[in-house]
Amino acid sequence: MQQQTRPAWQVAALATGVFVALLWAIEVVDVAASHRLDGWGIRPRDGEGLLGILAAPLLHGGWGHLSANTVPALVLGFLTLATGLVRGLVATAIIWLLGGFAVWLVAGGGSVHIGASGLIFGWIAYLAVQGFVDRKPWEIVLGLGVLVVYGGVLWGVLPGTPGVSWQGHLFGALAGVVAAFAVREQRA
Repeated sequence: MQQQTRPAWQVAALATGVFVALLWAIEVVDVAASHRLDGWGIRPRDGEGLLGILAAPLLHGGWGHLSANTVPALVLGFLTLATGLVRGLVATAIIWLLGGFAVWLVAGGGSVHIGASGLIFGWIAYLAVQGFVDRKPWEIVLGLGVLVVYGGVLWGVLPGTPGVSWQGHLFGALAGVVAAFAVREQRA
């Protein structure tokens, strides 16, 4: 008996859905713990704050913060994985770790940075650049579509709104560009 494998888009949808469900489950635990998990975010230049690089995208400053990140995480996470599951996972890891480390290195001391928006900005930049790096017309069209829908949020890489980690947005986006080059398809 031959085992049926799921189409890549279904795996991408399932993985993205599980990730977003995990974000909601963690927020339930965080609320039950009186938001004590939020302190596990990135604390710049603090040795223990390095662990926050791993935790920060999973933590949110309340239901409003999580709600604002949910639809973009579903859409952009899915598109990132649907353009190549392994490439998308590696790109996500690069955005997560490189973007987080840059926040840890550069952001103001005494702050704590949390939220999936660094990933979201990274996915926007990754999808926008990936097609040009790979020279694939359909990926270029996809990237342009992402920019039409989500490009306006890229202003969030600039300082402005108190309490919003523009550093997370900026370094997430820059890490997304790095990821597009790091996982590019090799041409003969």
